[in-house]
Amino acid sequence: MGLLQFKKKDALDGAVSPLVEAFLKGYSIEVMPRTAEKIDDFRDLLPADTRVYIAHIEGTPIDDMVATARRLADQGFPVMPHFPARIIRDRATLADWIARYQGEAGVDQALLLAGGVTTPHGDFDSSMQLLETDLFGDFKHLHVAGHPEGNRDIDPDGGMETVTEALHWKQAFSDTTDADMAIATQFCFEAAPVIKWADSLRAAGITLPIHIGVAGPAKLQTLIKFSIACGVGPSLRVLQRRAKDVTKLLLPFEPTQFIADLADHKAAHPDFNITNVHLFPLGGIKTSAGWARDHGGASGVPAAETQG
Repeated sequence: MGLLQFKKKDALDGAVSPLVEAFLKGYSIEVMPRTAEKIDDFRDLLPADTRVYIAHIEGTPIDDMVATARRLADQGFPVMPHFPARIIRDRATLADWIARYQGEAGVDQALLLAGGVTTPHGDFDSSMQLLETDLFGDFKHLHVAGHPEGNRDIDPDGGMETVTEALHWKQAFSDTTDADMAIATQFCFEAAPVIKWADSLRAAGITLPIHIGVAGPAKLQTLIKFSIACGVGPSLRVLQRRAKDVTKLLLPFEPTQFIADLADHKAAHPDFNITNVHLFPLGGIKTSAGWARDHGGASGVPAAETQG
């Protein structure tokens, strides 16, 4: 296998912003077993040590999840599988999943979330209940979900009260555990409201590092479809404005401006609590990995890893 030589854009393509390059350091990316099957070798796409989340969609067999985790781990990537509370039947099932991930793939990190299903399959309804089992005691990194624009499944009125209360609980849990914890968010498209949300968490005493969700390059129609399905809030207007410009309607939408705005803010405010970028490859893994590479994205252990 010939490894790709990861390089910055050359002068013909435009210079890479050093601020964006710094902001993309330590980025992560998400896959599903069925999309991972299409990639012959992730080492041809991702820098060494890139954290790879594995999304656990309802109906995906745990055998497929563990096999994907094992394959990625064998290729040298730290793996962070999702644990969606509402599709886990009971404590015994959770313990079995953890044992399999640890025993077969050496997994020591997880993203805990409620999950997208409305009716729980069993005993669990929230990520907090998963944490309360104490079954994740051997994990080095535990991430929890964040919603910069709210979550109507949790706060039907469109507010932020319940999701913020949950983050206060998780902050308190983090203060008592040895695991590094962080918030991994839903994807957004507009920097200003994200910055305002992140600042509001810090002001409220929630100091968990934030890994901001970013939709990788994709067709505009694809992004709008996923955004509506995932409950993306006001920043959807960025896509809606783009859809009105017929000259851009057929061009892929890229997160370049969103990332640049956040990178500029991070440079001006070094203690800004958004520490990492997490890519949702809605337009395909190869497309998102290529975009990150072309904008200076490299991985490895980020400077903020000791904080989450």
